[in-house]
Amino acid sequence: MAHASGLVSPSFPSSLRRRNLSLLGVSRSGFSQFGRIHHRVLCCLAVEGQNKNVSDLSPSPMPRLVTQGCKLIGCGSAVPDLLVSNDDLANIVNTSDEWISVRTGIRNRRILSGKDSLTGLAAAAAKNALQMAKVEPDDVDLVLMCTSTPEDLFGSAPQIQRALGCTRNPLAYDITAACSGFILGLVSAACHIRGGGFKNVLVIGADSLSRHVDWTDRSTCILFGDAAGAVVVQACDGNEDGLFSFDLHSDGDGQRHLNASIKEGEPHDGLGSNGSVVGFPPRRAAYSFIEMNGKEVFRFAVRCVPQSIESALEKASLTSSNIDWLLLHQANQRIIDAVATRLDVPPERVISNLANYGNTSAASIPLALDEAVRSGKVQSGHIIAAAGFGAGVTWGSAIMRWG
Repeated sequence: MAHASGLVSPSFPSSLRRRNLSLLGVSRSGFSQFGRIHHRVLCCLAVEGQNKNVSDLSPSPMPRLVTQGCKLIGCGSAVPDLLVSNDDLANIVNTSDEWISVRTGIRNRRILSGKDSLTGLAAAAAKNALQMAKVEPDDVDLVLMCTSTPEDLFGSAPQIQRALGCTRNPLAYDITAACSGFILGLVSAACHIRGGGFKNVLVIGADSLSRHVDWTDRSTCILFGDAAGAVVVQACDGNEDGLFSFDLHSDGDGQRHLNASIKEGEPHDGLGSNGSVVGFPPRRAAYSFIEMNGKEVFRFAVRCVPQSIESALEKASLTSSNIDWLLLHQANQRIIDAVATRLDVPPERVISNLANYGNTSAASIPLALDEAVRSGKVQSGHIIAAAGFGAGVTWGSAIMRWG
């Protein structure tokens, strides 16, 4: 198992100071740059109802510096036109609307068809996010395309950059982490801003899992849909920082419960065997359909996701009562409900749009966020605990402020 965790906020959220909270051990961290070496700086300030002089604290092994912050200033989303309901699925597999909705909470999903493309969806979502953020394409310094279903083996991010009309040729690359991809993208954006001097970073979550589903398998075909969502992460002063902490993990042992592994196919047409080299030329290879052990994935999610969120909250010196919204990867409503119960977050503070879109993998968190922001539910200054989890297996959480 590998994991990463950190405190990425150099300042305590001002909205929480207004709540007159009395907290112990408020931690700060960031990046400082000396020449070409980046140092991670950690320092602690004890708050016990009175102010303490810096000279009274134990000396820090690293310089006490405030770094550049980052904040989320715009979001956008896009979905395919084709809507497929549970009743539609009941026409091709042995299922029903009641059977699906009771077990998953899903009633509809959007599916790519015809001339639609994942790249087109991602570009549309990114344009919407840039428009809300009032950032021009030529002011974008980095495009992160979080997807496990690129339309080119070598990645889709450069095509998003081209579609947006970014004439300065900013860096663009893919992040492959399935349903955890967007959270990893957020943390990566923060690292580029804090340690690399980037100003505007587009983080896009987009997946078309419908292309990798066996539509005769009732256990998986009912779950997935296609979509894209995006956010603009912008550099800001340290006292405006909006990404307070994160907690990231992976465990390769879980791959057996959720995967779409590569399979060896038929020999290439027209090529004979090479008698001197066994197994050459290689056979064609293609990825299998998504294979999932639903019970094991459920157990993994309801155990690990609350732990990750609690860890991230602790690093930010917060509790679940301090957050305004819980925003989880939209995989299954029973998972969302179980995690919320574990964290003592009431239903009215849980964001869910699973019923309308199904599991859209890396797109699910930014898609739900965009709907919540545009409906007026999530407002500037609100604190969000977000978590992604899925194939790999990977999982992680981030505590952030909108706006």
